[in-house]
Amino acid sequence: MTLHASRSRPERPRERLLAHGAQVLTSPELLAILLRTGIRGCDAVGLGHQLIERFNGLRGLLSADAQTLLGITGLGVAKTCELLAINELNRRALEEDLKAGQALDQPQRVKHYCTATLGHLPIEHCMALYLDSQFRLITSEEVSRGTLTQASIYPREVIKAGLKHHAAALILAHNHPSGVSEPSDADLALTRHLKHALALVDIRLIDHLIVTAAGAISLAERGQL
Repeated sequence: MTLHASRSRPERPRERLLAHGAQVLTSPELLAILLRTGIRGCDAVGLGHQLIERFNGLRGLLSADAQTLLGITGLGVAKTCELLAINELNRRALEEDLKAGQALDQPQRVKHYCTATLGHLPIEHCMALYLDSQFRLITSEEVSRGTLTQASIYPREVIKAGLKHHAAALILAHNHPSGVSEPSDADLALTRHLKHALALVDIRLIDHLIVTAAGAISLAERGQL
C-alpha cells in the first residue's frame, strides 16, 4: 500500500481572519475579502495588491471617487460601492469621535478626520468644522470648491452658517491637491481676515488646517493663526 503525505489546503484570507484576527492579514488580503473575486490571471489578493500600488496606498484607494474606480478593470458597480462605503464609514466614525469629545483635546483626530475627508480630492475644497462652547463638533460643511490652485471663500457665508448652527468656534480646513502643505500668502491672509470677521460675531477661529494626502498641518500649532 502506498502512503501519500496529506497536504492541508492553505488558509484563505477569510479563514485566516476568523481563525487569527484581522490584524494578521496583509492589506491585499483584507481587500481580497472585500473584492471576493479577482480578474483573469489574477486572484483577489493579487487584484488587491495591484489596486494598492495603483493608488499609492490604501488611503488613495479608499478616497478615490466613483468615476475613477469604475474605470478600473475588475471593479464593477458592486465593488466600487463597497469601497466608497468603507471610506464614508471611516469618515463618520472619526466624526463621531469629534462629536463625543473636545476638538481642542484631540488635534490628531481632527487632522485624521480632515485628511479622510479632503486629502485625496483632485481640486481644492474648503470646509468648516463648527464647534459648540465645549469645542465639540456640531457639524462640518463644505464652504467652497475651487480649481486645482484656488478656491473662493466668502467669510460672510462662513459666518452665516456659524450663526445658524449656534457655533461658538470653528476650525477651517482646506486641501492642497498639489501635495505641498506649506501655507501660501493667500492662505495666511484669508486666515487673518476670517479670524477678524468671526470675532465680530463672537465666534472664535481656533485653527486653520492645510490638508494633503499625506496628512494635515495646523496653522495654530505653527503660530500662524
